[in-house]
Formats: sequence, C-alpha cells, structure tokens
Amino acid sequence: MKVLVMGGTRFNGLALVEELVKHGHAVTLFNRGASEAVVPPGVRRLYGDRHDHTALRAALGDETFDCVQDISAYTPEDVRSVVEMLDGRMGHYIFASSTVTYGSCRLPPMTEDFPMDRGPLQSEYGMNKILCEDYLIDRHRRTGLPMTIVPFSMVFGPNNIIPDREQRMFKRLIEGRPVLIQGDGTTLGQVGHVTDQARALRMLMGNPLTFGQKYNLTGRDYFTDEGYVDACAAAAGVEPQKVFVPAPVMDELHASDFTCSRYLVQRMAPNLRPWNESALISIDRLRNAIGWEPNYSFTASVQQTWRWFVDSGLAETRSFEWSPEDALLARLKG
Repeated sequence: MKVLVMGGTRFNGLALVEELVKHGHAVTLFNRGASEAVVPPGVRRLYGDRHDHTALRAALGDETFDCVQDISAYTPEDVRSVVEMLDGRMGHYIFASSTVTYGSCRLPPMTEDFPMDRGPLQSEYGMNKILCEDYLIDRHRRTGLPMTIVPFSMVFGPNNIIPDREQRMFKRLIEGRPVLIQGDGTTLGQVGHVTDQARALRMLMGNPLTFGQKYNLTGRDYFTDEGYVDACAAAAGVEPQKVFVPAPVMDELHASDFTCSRYLVQRMAPNLRPWNESALISIDRLRNAIGWEPNYSFTASVQQTWRWFVDSGLAETRSFEWSPEDALLARLKG
C-alpha cells in the first residue's frame, strides 16, 4: 500500500514506520523535521507544519494514498484539515486517539462504548481527542468517510517521549531510591508495547470491516502497582525499597495535586478517576476484528525496554527532579 504517516519520527510513529516498511509498504512521512530520527531506507519525507494549511496543501499536492495513519493529530482542526484536503484521494484514514477520553469506571474493563468524560475534570488534551472523534464519526455518517478510530492506552517501549513513566521508575531503582507506591499496591493497571501497537495499526489498514469503527489498543496483561515495581526491579537486577503511601495521605494528595502520579507508579488519566481505581481496557473488539494478538507480555515489555534504556546510555544520562518524592518521603517519616 501507499501510506502517508502524519508524524512518524517519534515513538509510536517511528515504530509504525518501521513496521510498515518491514512489510513492504511504500511510506511517505509528513512532519516538521524537528525530531532527529533515523528512518528506514526508502521512506519518503515531506516537511512542513500541519497547522500551516497552505504549506500542507502544497506538500500533499494532488497525491493519493491507500491509507493515512494520523499519529500527530491533537485537535479537531488537525483532523479536519487532512481529511478535507485528501477527500476522495485516500482509501482509509486511521486516527490515533487516546483512552484518557474515558471517565471513571467501577466495572472494568472499559470497552469502546464506555462513556467519554466531557466534564470539568477532563484535560485539554483529552477533550480535544473527544472532539476529533466527534468530527470523524459525524463525517463518516454523513459522507461515508472510510475512517477508523484507535484509542491508545499507556505505551511501553524504546524511544518513549514521556520519560516520567518507566524511565523514571528505572532511574529511581538503579539509584537505590525508595519507591513510593499508592495505598496497598493492589490497584490494577495495563500498558501495551509500542511494536505490538504498530502491528495492530498495520493490520487495520484497508479493511472495509473496520470503517466507521473504534478499537481500543493496549496490552493484554494486567499488573498491580506493586507488581509494576517488582517487574521493573527484576529487569534492573535490584531489590526495591518499597514505601506504601497510606490511603488517607493518598486521598489528600489526589484532592490537591494530580501530578503526584509522576512520582508514584504511573496511572492512566489520574485527573478523572480515584487514585485506587483500576484502569483496565478491553481489546476484545480489535482482536476479534483483525485477529491481532499482543506478542509482548508485560514482563517482556519491561525487560526489553530496560535493555534499550541501558544500551542507549539513558541509564547514565537521564536525570529527574526528585524533590517531590523527597518531600513526600519526609512527610511519611514525620
């Protein structure tokens, strides 16, 4: 297929480009060229700012594409501009959305039909993703736009552009720092591996059965907060110093500072759900539609990402601000 990837040089996008090339697709990237990335040979690159519609129109010209993989759309206007410029000249449009759109859920896992949270606690990022989905669903119903919506959940793997997740955990472990864990450590979470998710995006392309549909995309395994720490510590070959933050303290922290998740075990959209609510996502619709299954278990994802973290030199060079953790540790000791 002839595939246009909007983005394609960072984390999810780069993994997707590598997956597409590996399977023989002709790949064109459109991005600003601001990120240094080594893309596979033969990948064609178009440069420009997608928010500059004149430049975008000039770059795309009268080209046609079998599929557009939009990894870098964050607002309705981002989506609308590409869809309208390529109207009638693309066979399939796949939009990378996010599971942070979903609200609090006491009966997990969350399916694609679970209500989205449009309330005051929703982040600007999440609300924009919701509005992008609204536009695509309306456009599909009115015009038959061949589109598919794919909400990503938290993603694990090499080249992660959000270092405050697994990289922060790896670094605190190898520095011998205490590891703060929410409550009793039994709340469940879920992540997916970046190459598994790239493979799913490839398998969705050009399938008419997926047009107008929405598919959650993450890993298959669940883990407890304490299990997350144990898996990361095992990969790093260290014994973790666990400090459990009592529930009353967590209640106070959550009420006053959602960013506390940055110095505890990572959580999906802590602004939208109680700190001890498990955030579990159903991927059954995707598995049944295209026969996709994750190759990486959670443990394998951790081990592979740890090796990349060391081999890339980040285990030595990556640094973090530890003062929020130190302040909480001092409070707990006091």
